[in-house]
Amino acid sequence: MRKKITKTDAEWRELLTPEQYQVSRQGATEPPFSGKYCDEKGTGTYVCASCGEALFASDTKYESRSGWPSFWRPVDGESIGELADESHGMRRVEVLCARCDGHLGHVFEDGPQPSGLRYCINSAALDFKPSEE
Repeated sequence: MRKKITKTDAEWRELLTPEQYQVSRQGATEPPFSGKYCDEKGTGTYVCASCGEALFASDTKYESRSGWPSFWRPVDGESIGELADESHGMRRVEVLCARCDGHLGHVFEDGPQPSGLRYCINSAALDFKPSEE
C-alpha cells in the first residue's frame, strides 16, 4: 500500500504552477490540444505532477484525437483511483492519483483493446520521465 501524501492548500499552491494547481487540486480541465504532452512520442513514464507517482507507461499512450494525452491502462491498478463525476450534466468517471488524490482527468469505455479503456489525462497533471537508454 502506498503512503498517502497530504499537504495544505498553501503547500500545494507553493509546489505547483498555477495551471497545475487548477487542474490537479481544483479539478479543472485544460483546453483540448493545448497540453505539452498531447504530441509527446518519447519512451518513458508519465508521473503525477503533484507527487511523482508513476501513472502511465509511454507504450500505453495512443492517439485518441480527443485533444488530451490518452492511455489504455495505468502502470498498475494501485496507482490511480476513480470517483463518480456527475458535474456538467454528464456521468463520467474521474481519475485521481491514488497517492495524493490529485485530479488527473477521466476514463471512458471507448478505448482500444486489450482494455477497451481511454484514460483521458490533462498534461498539466503529468510530468514525463524519459527512459534512460
